[in-house]
Amino acid sequence: MLVHGTHSAGAFWMPIARELTLRGHRVVMVDQPRHGAEAFVPESYQRQDLKAMAVEPSPLEGLGLEDYEARVTGIVRRAARNGPVVLVGHSLGGVSVSRVGDAVPHLLHHICYMAAFCPSRVLPSADACTAAPENANAVSPVELVVGDQDRLGVLRLNFRTGDSHALSLLKEMICADYPDAEFRRTLAGMQTDEPIAAYAGRAVGRAGSWGRIPRTYLRFGKDRTIATALQDRMIAEADALTPDNRFHVHNFAAASHVGPLDPVPVAEILDTLAG
Repeated sequence: MLVHGTHSAGAFWMPIARELTLRGHRVVMVDQPRHGAEAFVPESYQRQDLKAMAVEPSPLEGLGLEDYEARVTGIVRRAARNGPVVLVGHSLGGVSVSRVGDAVPHLLHHICYMAAFCPSRVLPSADACTAAPENANAVSPVELVVGDQDRLGVLRLNFRTGDSHALSLLKEMICADYPDAEFRRTLAGMQTDEPIAAYAGRAVGRAGSWGRIPRTYLRFGKDRTIATALQDRMIAEADALTPDNRFHVHNFAAASHVGPLDPVPVAEILDTLAG
């Protein structure tokens, strides 16, 4: 079961899901509420009217981690009837993995964080992780935010921009190593809005529930959204909580935030987790 990250959708996982399916796995690519098949596309975004886009209300306002966890937990409950569930989260999807791990640890065979937030008691939310000193060299999208996020209740970004500086910043954040054509393809799958409550919500795994599930971390060495140093800190703090159940870490030294362009190396690792 594959959980997408911020401003994304289940379809993000398609290349990896295809490879896993060809290897004989049943794969579910989760869409979080109002993402993917339920996506909200602002009318002003379609017209590229940035003045209107700055104030157009969003139905994602008010959504939080409770909604995200409930979505994933519900799908885990259904999928678990058919066999072991390996739950994988990318980026912001990591907070859902942690919350679901606490909610239904008995239904999860393995959990995996792919360059994802894994909050701890010291860094209890995605916001806290992002603000950590280990993330100081990450690229922030703050200057690209459209509208007042506190009024809108969402972090709104314009992925259809033609501004060269904005595009350069986005590419550095997401996939600096990708050819431009692949970068544009990645942008085409991004969504404008992510609720700010999802970043602020507490997602600290408990030792007696989340902490007893076998876990893996896919560490990306050139990530400019969740810096590699922050990934290392989150891994270390999780291992300190459950020293008898530590992360199995796989290092992708050249990978940017969305991972290698070739899905096979990631799929090969995920393939082994179901065993």
